[in-house]
Amino acid sequence: MNGTLHVCVFLSCSLIFSKQNIILHKIQQFWSGSAINENKGMVDNLQRYGVITSKKVAEVMETIDRALFVPGGLQPYVDSPMPIGYNATISAPHMHASCLQLLEKNLQPGMRALDVGSGTGYLTACFALMVGPEGRAIGVEHIPELVSFSTENIKKSAAAQPLKDGSLSVHIGDGRQGWPEFAPYDAIHVGAAAPEIPQPLIDQLKPGGRMVIPVGNIFQDLKVVDKNSDGSISIRTETSVRYVPLTSREAQLRGQ
Repeated sequence: MNGTLHVCVFLSCSLIFSKQNIILHKIQQFWSGSAINENKGMVDNLQRYGVITSKKVAEVMETIDRALFVPGGLQPYVDSPMPIGYNATISAPHMHASCLQLLEKNLQPGMRALDVGSGTGYLTACFALMVGPEGRAIGVEHIPELVSFSTENIKKSAAAQPLKDGSLSVHIGDGRQGWPEFAPYDAIHVGAAAPEIPQPLIDQLKPGGRMVIPVGNIFQDLKVVDKNSDGSISIRTETSVRYVPLTSREAQLRGQ
């Protein structure tokens, strides 16, 4: 999140679609409707509203077209979360931009990044461009169909080469356990709300690394977790948010 924005801007509420048993986190929008019809226009709006202040984040979000990661029939450039099936969502553009900015210093070339609950693969693709071919971007998602979907999305995007080279990969797994194979990580992003910060993710964070994770049940806060050089942990609250829960595959499919 951009520290100059007030918490109330990002305060969100949830909508429950009982017919499909899908829980959506609907964050207050900066804009709506179909007036924005191209990816650059979306990024321009995020800059106009002060969400993006980083040149690097703007460049990456311009390069990775969000439309390639949003299911057909939805408006990809509206500032809103979108359902992607399996009781999951892709976050609103301003949330992705805010998390990229919070993690920017830990997404430098050659660094390692973990995206927990990688969903459609959008943020994992952004991570791959930021850390470059000498770094590594890992997505973890426990719904196999979403892993397949995200892989196909990435193949169509500007992150296709990192996927081919192996510096970007998406894995089926319980994100609450992280992905130990490539730990420790300079940056960890969690795209669903945990009742408390999972210890395996703290353990897999590199000294000097940073994790961004929503924490809470009904009331949630976006936490910024920094691991200091001596291994101690500093945690602060960035803002109030509303995300789908970080839970087991079975509970997610039941809508719990």
